Amino acid sequence: MATVTHVKKACTVNPLKMSQPIGAALAFMGLRGAMPLLHGSQGCTSFGLVLFVRHFKEAIPLQTTAMSEVATVLGGYDNVEQAILNIHKRTKPEIIGICSTGVTETKGDDVEGYIRLVRERHAEVADLPLVYVSTPDFKDAFQDGWGKAVTRMVQELVAAPPADAARDPARVTILPGCHMTPGDLDELRTILEDFGLKPSFLPDLAGSLDGHIPEDFTPTTIGGIGVDEVAGLGASSWAIAIGEQMRPAAEALRDRTGVPFRLFPRLCGLETTDAFIMFLSEISGRPVPVKYRRQRGQLVDAMLDGHFHIGGRKVAIGAEPDLLAHVGGMLHAMGAHITAAVTTTHSPVLAGVETDEVLIGDLEDLERRARERGCDLLITHSHGRQAAARLGIPFFRMGLPLFDRLGAGHLVSVGYRGARDLIFALSNLVMADTEQHHEATPDTWRVVDGDGAQSKGEAA
Repeated sequence: MATVTHVKKACTVNPLKMSQPIGAALAFMGLRGAMPLLHGSQGCTSFGLVLFVRHFKEAIPLQTTAMSEVATVLGGYDNVEQAILNIHKRTKPEIIGICSTGVTETKGDDVEGYIRLVRERHAEVADLPLVYVSTPDFKDAFQDGWGKAVTRMVQELVAAPPADAARDPARVTILPGCHMTPGDLDELRTILEDFGLKPSFLPDLAGSLDGHIPEDFTPTTIGGIGVDEVAGLGASSWAIAIGEQMRPAAEALRDRTGVPFRLFPRLCGLETTDAFIMFLSEISGRPVPVKYRRQRGQLVDAMLDGHFHIGGRKVAIGAEPDLLAHVGGMLHAMGAHITAAVTTTHSPVLAGVETDEVLIGDLEDLERRARERGCDLLITHSHGRQAAARLGIPFFRMGLPLFDRLGAGHLVSVGYRGARDLIFALSNLVMADTEQHHEATPDTWRVVDGDGAQSKGEAA
């Protein structure tokens, strides 16, 4: 059981953490026709916009209430009102997701009161879904903002079904954590449909940020789950939450609609994927398709092949709590040792990470621990590349942002195939590093003469 320690120092150096409002904004991007709106200064939005554009390599819809110093002191109603009206007039969104920031939270703006007043004064937006989530960026982290936003979507958008309403036994609601990529969601959708189930993802980044080019330009999100489909999630027979961050959303859905839920802390690796597949077989009443029996065998073979390169490695991981548990659990099963672990925020899942201590800190703390403990593999997002270079160890990019590689949205680490490909990617990285530093050449051959003395050999 890991001990969780909060690093206390004067400032953050090379940050690992990203803010709550950015996590909430990304969650809203999983809704069709959505426009996330950050209630704060223009700078808050511009930095988040750049981060998402660099990661997904796509146009990102994100707006701001553009609070000035005066508006911040006097209150932001006028800014919220004008932002909602402008967005409604110019982009015709299906929903606006409003996320607070540190400056407006410090002032104490009553945004829910502002929304009620805007609806009363402007009939044209009276029926427009406006979902507000409190996400001050001076506390918590990215996955907290994501989880809070999804919980608010459930509370605001899901309709409470009548007591005698029938449930669709094939319909399943999936509540994915922010550590899952659009590629992960596509893989899960395929698995669920192969069991005859009809999945609804909330949010559904696979529909909006999977890199497809639409026929016509739209200033809002170009895909994702629709507000009408969200409203009907109460007809689901089950909800599946993936990641501890999604427990509050699953509980909110259960309390509102009576839909039972099953939470999977992670879906990377043999044991946890077995449990997921057997659960789907149970709720669908169908046997496991032959293709997944074959994929399981491929994963077992990959674990056998990869453990020669991954087993015994000392790994340093810097990631959000659920992603840390996601990849750390698979590596532990492969025989690796998580000797340095740094995360961004508190979570119950951290106690189960297979390491002695998890630090809540930054990439400087990760680099220091990796050096002190002799780690020979570093896993974190793209901002860890300088630390890996200074440490002189292989660097595997995982998480958000990944701005120096293409295809970040299509990476898959869930299910049998995802775990198999992740093992291959890590093993190949380690093998390439070994060859780079220890490749044998004619100049490095040693020839022993009759007297037992060694000398450099020459190519024949």
